[in-house]
Amino acid sequence: MTIPRLTPTLLLWALLGCHSATASLVELEVIDRERATPIQTHTHRGVRYVAGTPGQRYALRLINQSGNRVLVVLSVDGVNAISGETAAVAQTGYVLEPWASAEIVGWRKNMAETAAFYFSALPESYAARTGRPDNVGVIGAAVFRERVAPPPLAMPSATARSAESAAPAASDMGAQKAESLGTGHGEREYAPSSYTEFVRARSTPDEIVQIRYDSYANLLAAGVIRRAYVTPTTPQAFPGFVADPPR
Repeated sequence: MTIPRLTPTLLLWALLGCHSATASLVELEVIDRERATPIQTHTHRGVRYVAGTPGQRYALRLINQSGNRVLVVLSVDGVNAISGETAAVAQTGYVLEPWASAEIVGWRKNMAETAAFYFSALPESYAARTGRPDNVGVIGAAVFRERVAPPPLAMPSATARSAESAAPAASDMGAQKAESLGTGHGEREYAPSSYTEFVRARSTPDEIVQIRYDSYANLLAAGVIRRAYVTPTTPQAFPGFVADPPR
């Protein structure tokens, strides 16, 4: 089945197949589009958070850290960023080439345009406006490896066949806060994409990456961001020599 492909590569329809998982296939970053830099990440109890500001436009940078193509099903506030469906791992996503990266700047409207991601008040978020406010405040990426056809088997020689029969089978061996933020549906922008073929190695994700977000004040109140401690100065009776007074 064909799949859309962003430039590095977008995907719209993925096929299912089967194989196994490891971590760190894809890095996910939230990018401040005005500064073109990643928004600082705060880790609290094993969960990553970023602090956003209402009206701030952002992008999601996906970095393929493997030497093979991968499919990334992208969820923002529990909504698939391509199809607009309530997100599920079996849905469409973006395909990244080996070692490639892509910045996803908004909700996909068609093969040429997206509607910008920006931090908004929760009631103004796209998810809340479409009746799905329960998962606002989290960005997720479900990552799938691609199924690779095995190479054709070579016919063993007579010597190899006798040695193989003498070897043991492998299976026989061993054993109160301010209003929360959401993501709005902003202005349309040119963001071309194309289709590609992709068959998943397995029906369950090889990796799921998540980042939560909220306002700085809410993250501070929740203990995610720690207040900076300023060491108080102690008055000294004899601090030094006499300085000239201001003129």
